[in-house]
Amino acid sequence: MTGPTQPTPFLDLADQIDRLRDQLDVVWKTVLWGGRFVGGPEVRAFEAEFAEYCGVARCVGVGNGTDALELILAALGIGPGDEVIVPTNTFVATVEAVCAVGARPRFVDVLPGTLLIDPAGAQAAIGPRTAAIIAVHLFGQMADVDVLADMASRHGIALVEDASQAHGARFDGRRSGVVGTAATYSFYPGKNLGSFGDGGAVVSNDPALVCRIRKLADHGRSPDDRYVHDVSGRNSRLDSLQAAILRVKLGVLDEANAGRVTAMQGYRALLPDWCVPVAVDSRAEPVHHLAVVRVPDRAAVTAALDAAGIGWGLHYPIPCHLQPAFAEFAEAGLPVAEAAARHILSLPMFPTLNIDQIRRICDVIRGVAW
Repeated sequence: MTGPTQPTPFLDLADQIDRLRDQLDVVWKTVLWGGRFVGGPEVRAFEAEFAEYCGVARCVGVGNGTDALELILAALGIGPGDEVIVPTNTFVATVEAVCAVGARPRFVDVLPGTLLIDPAGAQAAIGPRTAAIIAVHLFGQMADVDVLADMASRHGIALVEDASQAHGARFDGRRSGVVGTAATYSFYPGKNLGSFGDGGAVVSNDPALVCRIRKLADHGRSPDDRYVHDVSGRNSRLDSLQAAILRVKLGVLDEANAGRVTAMQGYRALLPDWCVPVAVDSRAEPVHHLAVVRVPDRAAVTAALDAAGIGWGLHYPIPCHLQPAFAEFAEAGLPVAEAAARHILSLPMFPTLNIDQIRRICDVIRGVAW
């Protein structure tokens, strides 16, 4: 626990875990005594509970969020010769999944306010080889899935939602996976719903797609005969212990997200006018995985935060189309993302961040002189 004059971490996982210690102790004993460490009842129960939480028909747990994206694309038959539209402002995993199946990423710019995928840019990028659009729900806010889903339907392509930073977020009252073909989640420890290691999931209302993903993630194994492998798959399964931990944390996810919303409200009320939080679409209900702001002089602000013992992060200082790994796919400049990358800064954000800590963070920022 940190106080108003003590160092404030960028993310405080220890405090969150401590509040669930008794329940997590039971989880550990249950899994240990049950002896089912891969698959089993804990995984099945979490899949059912998370699907219900998201408002979709099916969920399959996988090894991590990157695998989840790759498995969706592979199950949709997307591969060499296909193009997949992705926003350049995202973590590289989104692009890695496209490249892993042999498809070509088509980078598009983002909206100036929310820094989420620009639907007009996505529309302009659609061509004869386009197989899918990946809508990345970044920083805890969902992209405009209504417009993107209509666009995908008109062009006969898939809409894949990367919801790795948006556990519990809504757009027009619906959570991710309800509108698109499928949605992916990462349960990396720092996520709104995080495990104690790597983990991920795919949610969808398409049972046939989920069945194909489950098969691919389990060595291509037939659902009717475990000794028959219908296709060449891979090993990407959610461990029982992680599933059991996620079940406990899912039970308090809405409460934790509410804490993040309150913290973001505090930032908006107390930050100086020149420190501008990322905008929120009027139809969106974000869960504020990150508290991203734009500042005129990032070096000056981060130096002041460092001196005060306040954590910070950058999400993301290099747009994907400018990353060396993806240089061959960069076709033109994407000015909105490029300009934002020079000024964005992520402030501390976690459910138990209190108003005294927020006030101190904002006071430190307010005191920065150019």
